[in-house]
Amino acid sequence: MSKQKLEGISFFERYLTIWVAICMVAGVAIGKYIPQIPDFLGRFEYAKVSIPIAILIWLMIYPMMLKVDFTSIKNVGKNPKGLYITWITNWLIKPFTMFGIAYFFFYVVFKGIIPADLAKQYLSGAILLGAAPCTAMVFVWSHLTKGNPAYTVVQVATNDLIILLAFTPIVAFLLGVGGVSIPWDTLILSVVLFVVIPLAGGVITRSNVVKKHGMDYFTNEFIPKFNNITIVGLLLTLVIIFSFQGNVILENPLHIVLIAIPLTIQTFLIFFIAYLGSKAVKLPHNIAAPAGMIGASNFFELAVAVAISLFGTHSPVALATIVGVLVEVPVMLMLVKIANNTRSWFKKEQSA
Repeated sequence: MSKQKLEGISFFERYLTIWVAICMVAGVAIGKYIPQIPDFLGRFEYAKVSIPIAILIWLMIYPMMLKVDFTSIKNVGKNPKGLYITWITNWLIKPFTMFGIAYFFFYVVFKGIIPADLAKQYLSGAILLGAAPCTAMVFVWSHLTKGNPAYTVVQVATNDLIILLAFTPIVAFLLGVGGVSIPWDTLILSVVLFVVIPLAGGVITRSNVVKKHGMDYFTNEFIPKFNNITIVGLLLTLVIIFSFQGNVILENPLHIVLIAIPLTIQTFLIFFIAYLGSKAVKLPHNIAAPAGMIGASNFFELAVAVAISLFGTHSPVALATIVGVLVEVPVMLMLVKIANNTRSWFKKEQSA
């Protein structure tokens, strides 16, 4: 791996796929050989939300929200074309291509392997991933492609605002089309719990720390204190989820691979739609690359949270969202390499 990659991504993030695989094995082993643990943790639920997992999901999301600087939105008007590409790709294209690709594979290509009732649940998990574009890891991908950091912040910040408005109706619509009954109150509660509240907490914390200690302290000392907390929270969440999912995985190990296929195809498709769309409107590479990364990568923490809230920790829907985590890092690193190798396709970069 190149020096640039080593500097741009932490030890945990660099080998995230390995850690996820280890957590999967550990979780399955716990579920099979120490079932008392998932049975005990399963008692702590409220409104279909696992309290232990909810706490861990907060550990994942809160540090990411600290990185979002909403004051950058005031500069959106200076060069809005990159934002238009991001918004159109993420919200008018991505959820629907995810639905179409996943439906095709689960109901047509894999029809003889995956039963219809299970295909419906895997499709629901894919929909949740498709309606949740990236918010935090994109900062890593942007850095690795030498993306414009200020513009990336604006792309992420506006994307977060759109999530608050668009995520619920898009998911509800697509789940309805997929034949799944959707409880609106639970879905809205999930968005409030796992987006609105941590986002507000991040903004308030950021504002107070910067006001008291300055931006240099916030960036160089405060934020690093949370390094790897998101990943650790994610990994612990996976251990719990896979302990609940042990029987499903042991009975259908092939399904992990089958779920990964449409998710991977979707990731490449969305990246190139945004990336080539940016090239078509003559955007510089340092805006085009992050635009592609935001749509290609998923806000899998939110997808996992909503899957658990709507369908429970034992549901194959949650398993499908976890597979999204499993393929995320290796696929995104491939796209980073593609973006860096095609820099010459774009005009010489200018300041955004």
